[in-house]
Amino acid sequence: MASSPSSISSLLFLNLALILISISPAFSTPRQALDDHQYQLMKTSFKVTLNHIDSGESFTKSERLYRAVKRSSARLQKFNEMVSTANQPELATTVYAGPGAYLMNFSIGTPPNSYSGFMDTGSDLVWSQCQPCLECAPQSAPLFDPKKSSSFSNVSCTSQFCLDLLPDSNCNPFYGCVYIYGYGSGVTSGFLGTETFTFEKVKVPNVTFGCGLFNLGFGTEGLIGLGRGPLSLISQLGEPQFSYCLTSYGDAKPSTLLVGAQQVAVGANKTTLLLQNPLIATFYYLSLEGITVGSVKLPINKTVFEIQPDGSGGVILDSGTTITYLEFSAYILLREQFISQVKLPLVDVANVTGFDLCFQLPPNNASVVLPKLIFHFTGADVDLPTENYFLGNSSIFIPGLGVTCLAIEPSFGLSIYGNIQQQNYMVLYDLSKNTVSFTPTQCDKS
Repeated sequence: MASSPSSISSLLFLNLALILISISPAFSTPRQALDDHQYQLMKTSFKVTLNHIDSGESFTKSERLYRAVKRSSARLQKFNEMVSTANQPELATTVYAGPGAYLMNFSIGTPPNSYSGFMDTGSDLVWSQCQPCLECAPQSAPLFDPKKSSSFSNVSCTSQFCLDLLPDSNCNPFYGCVYIYGYGSGVTSGFLGTETFTFEKVKVPNVTFGCGLFNLGFGTEGLIGLGRGPLSLISQLGEPQFSYCLTSYGDAKPSTLLVGAQQVAVGANKTTLLLQNPLIATFYYLSLEGITVGSVKLPINKTVFEIQPDGSGGVILDSGTTITYLEFSAYILLREQFISQVKLPLVDVANVTGFDLCFQLPPNNASVVLPKLIFHFTGADVDLPTENYFLGNSSIFIPGLGVTCLAIEPSFGLSIYGNIQQQNYMVLYDLSKNTVSFTPTQCDKS
């Protein structure tokens, strides 16, 4: 994919800056090079705690929901931009959606240094902020210094990992492969290295990652890409299974990420196909065939959720987008059915909630029965609990006014199955079978 002029100039500037500071190269003396085409580093298993981006902050629940809707809207916009340029390489370089909703802890180097970063199923690159930093976000821990790690080695310009970043990579005489990796919210740029990463005491050697020297627009120490592309941690590990279990939104308890055969969820799982977009390797696509509201199956054209020849359309399974987005024609049908079946007054509080469809609850917290919502995936009907698609209760958004809002919004072309719909499910990806399973699980006890 051809680089835009801005990405080319950024790489040239990075090269110049690196040469100026390269009197003493930042990396250790390179060891004997690893196999340049080595994607399967090792099969390994580990469990990592995930914390929501807003956990520990003093936001009210309504503020957290509003922030989540805004982040999700921005993420959808960047996904659409990436899809729209997938078959038009002359227009722009690839731009990924950017940081997601959950943070994980990890360590880098020998001896290990502890950091945190976003878990992101919507991008591939693993990266962290490094010395000698030229533009970095503030962080509490000292920046990772490759010179102080005995296990660090730079990545050569002829490495397959470097080639996988082309044309958004270049060759520097001191640092080897230098790169720029764009996100909707910012950019990371630096040089590629291999290093030992530690996840909850499990050491994983020879992980190829980006040592970010320019990191703009993040406010985080790094990112762990879990997409389907060759640079992602999952692809490098060669471990076909990973899963996560996300606790209820607003719950202070942490969620979990499992890589490898750590646990098997107990219960009746729903397994469906994972599809691939031939123009975009990164994303995990679901095969969504229809939707039922209450007892009414929506008359959605079967082509609405299909991946189109130009790379548009389809339904992405994403851990970093909070709410679900449905292609506009499907969303309108969904909205009409909820309005028809929910016997409550409509209330317009979009400026407060960020949600399009909200209902006023009866006084005194009187019980309300809301229609079922079922997603019909190929081979799996996922009947969601009400709290996975209706959010809010008495006075959560507006003091004295009980409101509940549908956590689904319209989109144009691309649809996303968000993380609120995934909460309290063990979501298991099996890339050897190209399937994903949803198993109801009390995630705060998993």
